Amino acid sequence: MTEQWRKSSYSGGANDATCVELARLSTGIGIRDSKDPDNSPLIVPPAALRQALRRVTER
Repeated sequence: MTEQWRKSSYSGGANDATCVELARLSTGIGIRDSKDPDNSPLIVPPAALRQALRRVTER
């Protein structure tokens, strides 16, 4: 299965290369810099990403 990387709705649009992308991977959630898609992504467990996003949006 090919991963489907998604950009934030807050990015500058489909052609904007300056944002963070996320993808569901077999090993967890991948996070990468859209300017460097060939570099290895940071991989986190889904629960850890949910917790981090919850903490950020609480502020």
